[in-house]
Amino acid sequence: MKGRMRICAQGHYSMHDVCPVCGQDTHTPHPARFSIQDIYGAYRRKARK
Repeated sequence: MKGRMRICAQGHYSMHDVCPVCGQDTHTPHPARFSIQDIYGAYRRKARK
């Protein structure tokens, strides 16, 4: 288990990989770190369109 808060699809916060309330998988609500040398930025912008 990592030291970051995680959130499930229903909005419950937890520190676990699986939500103890609803049993769904959780993901991190924090954005990715910013980097000037973002080599995949063009691909993400293209996928968003």
